[in-house]
Amino acid sequence: MAVAIALGFLLDFALGDPRRIPHPVVIIGKLITLLERFLRGILPKTPRGEFIGGAILWVLTCGLSFGVSAAILLLALRVGYWLWLALEAWFAYRLLAARSLKAQSMDVCRALEAGDLETARHKLSWIVGRDTEDLDEAAVARAAIETVAENTTDGVVSPLLCLALGGAPLCFLFKAASTLDSMVGYKNERYMFFGRFSARADDALNFIPARISGVLMVLAAWLIGMDGGGSARILRRDRRNHPSPNSAHTEAACAGALGIQLGGGARYSGVFKEKPTIGDDARQPTAGDIRRVNRLMYATAVIALALCCAARAAWEVLL
Repeated sequence: MAVAIALGFLLDFALGDPRRIPHPVVIIGKLITLLERFLRGILPKTPRGEFIGGAILWVLTCGLSFGVSAAILLLALRVGYWLWLALEAWFAYRLLAARSLKAQSMDVCRALEAGDLETARHKLSWIVGRDTEDLDEAAVARAAIETVAENTTDGVVSPLLCLALGGAPLCFLFKAASTLDSMVGYKNERYMFFGRFSARADDALNFIPARISGVLMVLAAWLIGMDGGGSARILRRDRRNHPSPNSAHTEAACAGALGIQLGGGARYSGVFKEKPTIGDDARQPTAGDIRRVNRLMYATAVIALALCCAARAAWEVLL
């Protein structure tokens, strides 16, 4: 319900991820590792066998994530409404990632502001897939900004939409799909076929949320005094400038709002990969832009929260 979504968001804003309590994504990750090992052991080591194994992995992981969380909430509801509400709010809190996204990127920001480029590169390596050891200050800032912008969709807006549409169980399913993509959705020798289903499913699940996120980010830029016109212009122009069908929407809206250029080539595991640029190359990104993108991310999140809670509340009234 709307109250549980709002409570979960406020808990995430105030507390972030408690370090001593296992995160649901960590538990899902361990499940994925166990299931992958089992499926690889029983299925043929052929492209077809690996693709089928990857599809089965997706169904089992997402199905268990949805089913177990739904069963826990149903049992809680049998005990009492307030226990159910508390659990729904707790699940919402653990499934939203705005606070952790800000915290991790701000670690990079503070290191850059202190003039400690080596630490900034190290902190950045925790949150991006590219090689970071040779990046200069502008490249480090750019990578951190891209991470916040891109993950505004799958870390904040998509979970809020799932919570509004299907409560915590649907959000658990989405998080399982997202974790699968981050663990097996690679185009390398090991996962070229085994991870293909997970990669495509993640693209499909984020297709509509990414486009909603881009529009909401433009609105957020207007509301907090950033360049809303530039945000809208770059979103229209560069929303397809990314290998992923979804990532460029929020990156484009962000680049326009901040007046910088994102994207471009980067090195991954020692191999340079060329990618299109997003935005106008008016100036180099700085540590201050990491602070600004977090303001933009939170403004986008608050708008999404308001819309999702309003939609959920209206649905509950109609029911």
